[in-house]
This record gives sequence, C-alpha cells and structure tokens, in this order.
Amino acid sequence: MAMVEARDIQKAFGRKKVLSGVSFFIEKGQCVGIAGANGCGKSTLLSVMAGAVRPDGGQILYDGKPAGRQAIYSITGYVPQGNPLLPELSVKDNLRLWFKGRTKEWKVSADSGIVPMLGLDTVWKTAAGKLSGGMKRRLTLACALISHPQFLILDEPGAALDVVCKEEMLQYLRDYMEHGGTMLLASHEEGELALCSRLFIMEEGTVRETDAGLGIRQLASMLNSHGHI
Repeated sequence: MAMVEARDIQKAFGRKKVLSGVSFFIEKGQCVGIAGANGCGKSTLLSVMAGAVRPDGGQILYDGKPAGRQAIYSITGYVPQGNPLLPELSVKDNLRLWFKGRTKEWKVSADSGIVPMLGLDTVWKTAAGKLSGGMKRRLTLACALISHPQFLILDEPGAALDVVCKEEMLQYLRDYMEHGGTMLLASHEEGELALCSRLFIMEEGTVRETDAGLGIRQLASMLNSHGHI
C-alpha cells in the first residue's frame, strides 16, 4: 500500500485551470520528483499536497485513508518556494513556531544535526527579517526538518543556497531517506533530481512518469521538444 496517494487532484484559480486530474502515489522511503516548466503548476500541486491550498476536487490519501488538513500537518514537513518565516521573530522562535513535538523534546531537536549543519546556531537570536536570502532559505529548511517528519514536501529546496550548503542538505536528505523518510520534490537541479526514485513530468495540468535517471540536459531537451521551454 502506498504511503501517500494523490487521486484526481484538481485546482483552478478563477478561469485558469492549473491542475486537471493529477494522480500518483509514493511508497515509504521513496523520493518522487516533479519536473516541468515554470508556471506549469508544480508549486500549486505541492501546496495542495501539504494542505496549504484546498483542492477543487480529488483526494489525498495517507496509508490508504483520506487525509484531512490536520492529518497532513501532523506528519508533513513543507518547504515552499516562497518565504514562510515571520520576519520579526528570531531564528529560535521561528523554529519553535514550526516545531510539532512536546516541550521536553525541543532541546534535543534544536541540538540535532539540522540546526548546526545549516549554521543557524550562529544566528540563534537574530530576527529572521535581518538574515540574508541564503540564511532565510536555511531557516525555512530547518523549520520543515526540525520535527523529523515522516513525509517531506520540498519545492526547489536548494534555491539561494551556496554550493557547500547544497551538498550538506543533499547528504542530510539521503540520510533521511535511508532511515525510511519519504519525499515529494519539485526541482530542476541535477543533484536534487538524483535523489528521486521516480520522476514525473508536469504539463497541461497533469503528470506523466518518465525515466528517473534522466540528466538535466536530457530533461531540458524533453521539455523543449514538447514546446514547454
């Protein structure tokens, strides 16, 4: 049985239909990638899967059961493409806001690998609004990961990160999957796509599966041949 399943997900904004019956499933321990041209609906799909946007039709199932927004929230870490941080709050307080564990578990989670790995221990008391773009992205990643969620939804997670931090993030995600973590990832970066067990191309409001071993040039050529770049 699939851990996560999307069935006929539909979403429109006004007269513009963005998702036209998207269906796929993800098994435990898999990373499923979504690739496609800018504006094709990847971010909308991920926000629906994360419970941040309500679909117009279709269902999301976890372990074979229809999942409401609270159920989705309880097991999911979400890194959106935009910035979800509260700028007036410190790094520490933004992390506490997103932390889903018990109070007594906070210190263990805050001292775990993700905070020092991303260098956030050096800006612990700094207001999020005063951070650089790259540090804000690091904090967004940490907010999603600090509760050690069962399911991660990542929308261009490496955006604005330097080369060293990108590699550290990729290693963390490899370890996460080796320990049974499950991911849904939208990306055009070769290192991130290399994490994927399965890969889907998004076009015309739906998805179709393709070879997960495609390199970035092959992927670009495929999209270009369909008139989407």
